Amino acid sequence: MTAKEITRRWFFEQCGVGVGAAALAHLLCEAGYAAETQPLQYPPKAKRVIFLFMAGAPSHLELFDYKPQLAKFDGTLPPPELLKGYRAAFINPNSKLLGPKFKFRRYGKSQTEMGELLPFTGEIVDDIAIVKSMVTDAFNHAPGQLLMNTGTMQFGRPSMGAWTLYGLGSETKDLPGFVVFSSGVKGPSGGDSCWGSGFLPTVYQGVQFRTGGDPVLYLSNPPGVDQQVQRDTLDAVGRLNRMRAGATGDPEIATRINSFEMAFRMQGVAPELMDIGKEPKETLEMYGAEPGKASFANNCLLARRLVEKGVRFVQLYHEAWDQHSNLVKDLARNCRDTDRAAAALVKDLKRRGLLDETLVVWGGEFGRTPMVQGGSDGRDHHPNAFAMWLAGGGIRAGARIGETDDLGFNVTRDQVHVHDLHATMLKLLGFDHTRLTYKFQGRPFRLTDVHGNVVDSLIA
Repeated sequence: MTAKEITRRWFFEQCGVGVGAAALAHLLCEAGYAAETQPLQYPPKAKRVIFLFMAGAPSHLELFDYKPQLAKFDGTLPPPELLKGYRAAFINPNSKLLGPKFKFRRYGKSQTEMGELLPFTGEIVDDIAIVKSMVTDAFNHAPGQLLMNTGTMQFGRPSMGAWTLYGLGSETKDLPGFVVFSSGVKGPSGGDSCWGSGFLPTVYQGVQFRTGGDPVLYLSNPPGVDQQVQRDTLDAVGRLNRMRAGATGDPEIATRINSFEMAFRMQGVAPELMDIGKEPKETLEMYGAEPGKASFANNCLLARRLVEKGVRFVQLYHEAWDQHSNLVKDLARNCRDTDRAAAALVKDLKRRGLLDETLVVWGGEFGRTPMVQGGSDGRDHHPNAFAMWLAGGGIRAGARIGETDDLGFNVTRDQVHVHDLHATMLKLLGFDHTRLTYKFQGRPFRLTDVHGNVVDSLIA
């Protein structure tokens, strides 16, 4: 094996994780390996996106879509005609109906009806648009999460964040343009593909930040190595690498030089950025954030700090919403863990003048069945109807889109498919979703593939 082959192997092993991944993305862009930003077709209303992804699928029937008839017919069998052609994930579709397990209240000047588990979201209800008529093609978690994140149920396609970065580029040179956090019980079932770059250049993939210790692996210097020692070392290694590059003409050596420099810059920015302990006490209390304790609340506060620094797309996964049983206990816990912080994020962005140009999206991959699972305290996966909310970034505050039938089973008005959501998000960012494309395997691909219609009623 030649020295050059050893260099290649070392490069791909060491630069595929942690700081190396972020650095590689940055330097590829600088080196011209990535495409330039794409031309806009519309005046952009949003410059950045924060996607609060409630992985596992929250129950719309307890949170956003109150159905008195479902409560009335609790414990009875659903109408046979309703189940014609219906395919459930796990339960027998002919299971008994389950009425809402929590009360609903009216919130805000709009007197919007929502579940009692969302009092903090109730405080921002007049600033958000609620879509009650979402539908999807998937009824299991991994394909559903992939569809919501990449526009397809198949692995290997670019994520929404990757498409956004491909279209708009990044506003920061010291941080990744697409950052991912994960909280809750576990990560998303779709795995890293939910924030991958697919066939797009890897410069556009999401970089996962950890919520404890260094935000990315190998960020801190080892004991005994201070900043000056590292600077001197980088300069010396850089001179040797440039000598080697002159002898071999290997472009990967220039890549390595730049990766070290990117990592060095991140060391100067990331630790301070991740230190939420410097936030005012009132801000920490508003989010429910506790410095040093990993949580969805901390991640929401970090998302605000990241977009302030020019990060284009921040995605927060909270995987805890799959209530096949223990619905009452677990749904209440999930809302305690997320409601306060999600609402605080919108409030904080608004008071800082960032909400108008930041699109905030909240939701999961599908809904839950009106029929019971797990005895008397659970719901199965349900693709026919679910709810999401959006705020800022050109969204029409206070909009209420769509309706479902009396049992919350099917959409009856203004259906919004996942592809329609993607088309609308891209328009808010300035793109015609049919024209933001990338040629791969002989044909142009896009986030919405051959589908999608913009939901104009969502746009201010």
